[in-house]
Amino acid sequence: MLRFKTNEAVSADSFRDVLLRSTLDERRPVDDIHCLQGMIEYSNLIVTAWDGQLLVGIARSVTDFHYCCYLSDLAVDVAYQRQGIGRQLIQITQEALGPRCKIILLSAPAAVDYYPQLGFERHDQAWVLARTRRVNEKARP
Repeated sequence: MLRFKTNEAVSADSFRDVLLRSTLDERRPVDDIHCLQGMIEYSNLIVTAWDGQLLVGIARSVTDFHYCCYLSDLAVDVAYQRQGIGRQLIQITQEALGPRCKIILLSAPAAVDYYPQLGFERHDQAWVLARTRRVNEKARP
């Protein structure tokens, strides 16, 4: 029987483990435990799925609870996928938000077809500035 929890304490090691078991590790700094600890510590909405003591799913977000919620990570252990766990993690996340608050996320390439099935709409105006890039001093007209 799976248990879903909101803002339950999650160790960086458990977070790392579920990232590895979900394949999201390909795009996350799983070799930097300090970074993973910060990712957990400074998130302000975390919904988890547990099978006993095993973390099998996580939806990790940063939000103001009123206007927008950035769903930073949605990871479900491959052995537990296709059971509706990701959907439920997002539903519980949405229930924790205010009535006007929208969820925003960047999809992993393998999940591009998953999110439209849940009702997400593609947004072509998203922009990303990598940490290795500097903000240009002169904006172009």
